[in-house]
Amino acid sequence: MADRVVLAYSGGLDTSVGIGWLKDATGKDVVALAVDVGQGGEDMDAIRQRALDCGAVESVVVDAKDEFADDYLVPALKANALYQKRYPLVSALSRPLIAKHLALTAKQLGADSVAHGCTGKGNDQVRFEAAVAAIAPDLTSVAPVRDLALTRDKAIVYANEHNLPIEQSKKSPYSVDQNVWGRAVETGFLEDPWNAPIEDLYSYTQDPTVPRDADEVTITFEQGVPVAIDGQRFSVLRIVQELNALAGKHGVGRIDVVEDRLVGIKSREVYEAPAAIALIAAHEELESLTLERDVNRYKRGIESEWADLVYDGLWFGGLKRSLDAFIDHTQQHVSGDIRLQLHGGRATVTGRKSEQSLYDFDLATYDTGDTFDQSLSKGFIELWSLPSKISARRDAAN
Repeated sequence: MADRVVLAYSGGLDTSVGIGWLKDATGKDVVALAVDVGQGGEDMDAIRQRALDCGAVESVVVDAKDEFADDYLVPALKANALYQKRYPLVSALSRPLIAKHLALTAKQLGADSVAHGCTGKGNDQVRFEAAVAAIAPDLTSVAPVRDLALTRDKAIVYANEHNLPIEQSKKSPYSVDQNVWGRAVETGFLEDPWNAPIEDLYSYTQDPTVPRDADEVTITFEQGVPVAIDGQRFSVLRIVQELNALAGKHGVGRIDVVEDRLVGIKSREVYEAPAAIALIAAHEELESLTLERDVNRYKRGIESEWADLVYDGLWFGGLKRSLDAFIDHTQQHVSGDIRLQLHGGRATVTGRKSEQSLYDFDLATYDTGDTFDQSLSKGFIELWSLPSKISARRDAAN
C-alpha cells in the first residue's frame, strides 16, 4: 500500500498534528508507530488511541524495552560509550531502534515512506534517516516540521481547528527526551550556557546535596554484561531500572554539557543518567582488572570512535559493526563483581574481584616473599630507554 506513510509517533503536539498535516501534504494515509523504550509517562494504550483520534488509519505500539536493553544498551556499556567523554548517548541509542521498527512496519504494510517529527537543526533527523536508509534504502523519509513547514504555532492552530485531543496549554519550558537509559533536557533558559540548572528540571535524580546515608551495591558481570545486583539475577532491563532508582536517589548521573551537534552547531544539554553512569564506572573498573594493558589502552580509542559513530547516526554502518566485533572479543574475560558506593552524586568503586583477574598479589605486594624479580628491571630499563639515549646523543652533537 504505497499510499501509506508510517510516522514515528510520540503522542505529543507535533507528531499528533503531523498525522493530518502529512495526509494533507502528501495525500497518503498515516500509520502511527509508537515504540516503548522505557520512556515512562503516559500509558501506551492512551497514545495508541490518541493517534487514531488524530486521524491515523492504523496505530501500532511496540514494546521494545527489553530489545533496547539487550541489543542497544549492552553494546553501549561494553564500549563504555560516552560522547565527548561525558554524554552516555541517551537519545542516540534509541533512534536506530525506533528507525528499525519504522522500516519494518513500512515494509510489512507495503508503504513506500516513513516520517518523523524532527526539526532541521538537531541530530535526530540524521539518526532516523540514516538508519532507515541502511535498513530499507528504497523508503523515502519525510519530516513534517522540517520539510512541510509545520511550526509550533501552526501546529497549535491546526490542533484547535480540528479539535484534536491533545493539550497545548500545558507547555513545558523545556524540550525533554527520555528512555530507560536516561533523560535529556534542553531549550528554555538552558539555551544560555551561563544559566545554572535548577532542581525543577530533574526527574530521574534527587538533589545530591541533601544529606543522606550512602548505599553500597555489588554488580555482577558476565562477559561484559551486567547479570545481577547484590547476587540476585535480573534481566538487563531490570538492572538498569533498579540502578536508576538506587543511583538516582543519590543524584548520580547529572551531566551539564555544551556538546557539538552533528549539524555543526553547539548545544547546551542537561542529562541525567544514573544507571548508565554507575554501570559504565563499574564496567570500566572490571576491565582494568581483567584486560591486558595494551588491549585496555587500544580499546579507549575504539570507545571514542564508537561513541562518535553512534552519536552521528551510523549505528548500522560498516565501521560500527566492525568495532562491535573487536569490542565483543575484548569482553570474553570481563566477568566478576564490582562494589559501588553511591553517595553525593557519585558512584565510587570500592571493591573488585574476578576469577578472570590479571591482578597477581604475589607480584604486586611489597612485603617479604613477593615473586617479582627486581633484578630484571635494570636491564629492562636499559633497553627501554636505549632509543632515547641514542637520539639524545645525536641532538647534543648537532
